[in-house]
Amino acid sequence: MNREQISRLAHADHPIAAPLDDDAVRGLLEHGIPHGDARVLDLGCGGGEWLLRALAAHPQLRAEGVDLAEGALRHAREAARARGVHERLTLHHEDAAGFAAAPVFDLVIVVGAAHAFGGLPPTLATAREHLAPGGRVLIGDGFWEREPSPDAVEMLGDLEPLPTVLDHVVAGGWTPVHGHLSTRAELDAYEWSWTGALSAWALDHPEDPDSAQALEAATVHRDEWLRGYRDAFGFVSLVLRRTAD
Repeated sequence: MNREQISRLAHADHPIAAPLDDDAVRGLLEHGIPHGDARVLDLGCGGGEWLLRALAAHPQLRAEGVDLAEGALRHAREAARARGVHERLTLHHEDAAGFAAAPVFDLVIVVGAAHAFGGLPPTLATAREHLAPGGRVLIGDGFWEREPSPDAVEMLGDLEPLPTVLDHVVAGGWTPVHGHLSTRAELDAYEWSWTGALSAWALDHPEDPDSAQALEAATVHRDEWLRGYRDAFGFVSLVLRRTAD
């Protein structure tokens, strides 16, 4: 079982692959989409849930998603067809960091994928390349809410405190126009859902050759979360506009 398969199973009950509840997602999209016939791009779209919700809420909106996970894109296509929005969705199976397109998008979404671009500043620089004049960026990324342990840093990488994250945003020429800090309830609900969905699949499929690996992955993840980073990790989502267009 590869990483993509584990992620798909773990997010079965939480298709927004980030610690955000439905109200938070709805609010972020409402602040990010400037008008009903906007064009939206999701870099690192995974199963496309952000785009599917945007398309469902705005019948004139058109969307594109980019991701390397072929299985996730296949799921996005199937879900789009089931929801009746497939004719307004285009998906690209390629590296989001190297995706080339005309700067025609009114909203660029990059949530939980900054690592694929080498960090927050290069992520924002890439997003800028795709924005139409007056466009917005919806970005979500982790930060250290308090001093992390060495184990937490080893697990999640060299994150920064929230004020430093905002310093990078402003230094890059962006102004936040809306934001959301994931609550403890959202953070915990996401982790319980991740480990719970994966564990439930393993227990429901004891004869599957991947069952033991899935259960072990859930157990390790739960232990890393509870013992390693739960008390230090935070998640911020921001809607940004260019300070000077």
